[in-house]
Amino acid sequence: MMSDRAKVAWSGLHKGEEPPLVGRYGSGMIFFTGCPLHCAYCQNRQISGSDGMNMGYDVTDEELADLMLSLQDMKAETINLVTGTHFIPSIKNAVETARKKGLDRPIVWNSSGYENVDALKEIDDFIDVYLLDCKSLSRNVSRVFCGRSKYADVIIPVMDYIKEKHPRTDLEHLKGTILRHLVFPGTIEATRKFLRYYAAHYKDSFYLSLMVQFVPPLGNVDFPKMSDDEYDSLIELLEELEIDDGFMQERGDEILWIPDFNRDVPFPSSFAEANPYFLSIKGRS
Repeated sequence: MMSDRAKVAWSGLHKGEEPPLVGRYGSGMIFFTGCPLHCAYCQNRQISGSDGMNMGYDVTDEELADLMLSLQDMKAETINLVTGTHFIPSIKNAVETARKKGLDRPIVWNSSGYENVDALKEIDDFIDVYLLDCKSLSRNVSRVFCGRSKYADVIIPVMDYIKEKHPRTDLEHLKGTILRHLVFPGTIEATRKFLRYYAAHYKDSFYLSLMVQFVPPLGNVDFPKMSDDEYDSLIELLEELEIDDGFMQERGDEILWIPDFNRDVPFPSSFAEANPYFLSIKGRS
């Protein structure tokens, strides 16, 4: 159960985000505890609630503002707010406070896409870049992998709202929307359906980030690997649909992205650095 204070699971620099968000030193991450989805194979299951766990530390609005400022002091390219929907009032207060204290970094709204449009209307004026998931447009895939068969019914109005408010993306100036889509194992046809829908509705407004390196957090889950032919077919479909603005993961040896939030740096040390101010909050608990 959440309190009226924001709850932060980790903060620090991370170099594993899309390149424009990372810059030279990394994106300044603030991972909030909790998530409206309960994905069966969530990489952040320790903090999302997927396992009934909600690791993290309560912070005041002032402390949340200082977390943002301390990331700026670490030369973060962006301030990256991960699954913060349930803390929107605190986040608004914190951003306003941080701006008054000199925060000048773009704010990234990093979300599962399972949002309430009215809630987004509350935070929209504070956001520079939406880093939004579109996990699937298939009700069956959403049920199996996201724990919500109605995910597709929710994500389309969210994407439509963001497109209306931000019809063009300019990543050189860190404005607009990056839409992420992860290819779940054995669901290549659902991804093809998504790509066709994306091309018809969003390719002139958003940038696409197509991810193909699905890594389940449980090592004993035996999922089929994407074949070379399937990977090549996605590249061909991108070309056919003239989707040429965005990013696509290469196949190969997967980096172990599964974080351990019991550690001061949950991610591979070559990709992440802890925020000292967050460690001081963690240390008092």
